[in-house]
Amino acid sequence: MTTAQLHRVETAVLAMPMARTLGLRFTQLAPGQVEVEMPITEAFTFRPGQLQATPVFAVADFAAVAAAGSVLPEGWSNATVDTSLKLVAPAVGTAVRARGRVVSAGQLLTVCAADVFAVDAEGGETLCATLLGTARNIKPA
Repeated sequence: MTTAQLHRVETAVLAMPMARTLGLRFTQLAPGQVEVEMPITEAFTFRPGQLQATPVFAVADFAAVAAAGSVLPEGWSNATVDTSLKLVAPAVGTAVRARGRVVSAGQLLTVCAADVFAVDAEGGETLCATLLGTARNIKPA
């Protein structure tokens, strides 16, 4: 996978209104591995400084499916078809960091996963969620 292909994955994700609304930014992008950060903002909390489950799920899903997209052939795209999220700790801090990865890449489906870490003001990380998902690989028309 070329740098240009990886850049297309980032561009495709950040073109989505939801990704922009969440304030997502890519911090790492390599074939089969993605790291995405999202600031913790009051609009997405249910207690001061603690994210609701929905944005935690969203950042995990974006990271996992972007990782799956990073191994697709040129011109292909993908979409989430199934996920399971397990919340293991409160998402409190200044941001959350999701590390997505490919578990098993196939022609029709790619199994992917992401771990989400709450990031404190000093940069320390606490695992707050893990996601296992499946993405449908979509061949260009």
